[in-house]
Amino acid sequence: MSEPIEFYFDFASPYSYIAAEVIDSLAEKYGRKVKWRPMLLGVVFQKTGQPLLVNVPLKGEYSMRDFARSARYHGVPFRFPAKFPVSTVTPARAYYWLHGQDCARARQFARAVFRAYWVDGRDISDLAVLQDIAASLGVDREALAAGIGAQEIKDRLRAETETALAKGMCGAPWFVVDNEPFWGADRLPQIEKWLQTGGF
Repeated sequence: MSEPIEFYFDFASPYSYIAAEVIDSLAEKYGRKVKWRPMLLGVVFQKTGQPLLVNVPLKGEYSMRDFARSARYHGVPFRFPAKFPVSTVTPARAYYWLHGQDCARARQFARAVFRAYWVDGRDISDLAVLQDIAASLGVDREALAAGIGAQEIKDRLRAETETALAKGMCGAPWFVVDNEPFWGADRLPQIEKWLQTGGF
């Protein structure tokens, strides 16, 4: 089997959410695995000097339309949350703590967090919300809270964000397939062609 696809994302990125709903099935179709790697998109914005897209005149209005259209294109439920953006430090740390316990459950958690925000409009920066999501998957609420606060987990998220930047990440989602970077959910068709053909 070829190397796994690296999937860097931020929970507050609508295009990351859309990609999260489809990347595993796409990879499986071609015998690939996916490494899910949450990071902090705000750090990327600081590095690149990019403003938040929805705040840019004309682009902001277009992007709101495109979020919903892209979700419909991929058959993904979507509702823009009332509170946007939100900090994703806590859900990202929770993911890495869970990943250290159970990789499959961490992925279930990540999908549930994405849906909680991009479908149900819940505030995923709120620890209590994350504890509710984790508890629904059989994770102990207090253990999760303690895990999020561990220094090694804080360091892990920082390292993953730095690694993403070192690989040239300039937006989310960011995929690395056979050392080839792809930026955006709109690059999923190109990723599929790459997987079909072995590169182009």
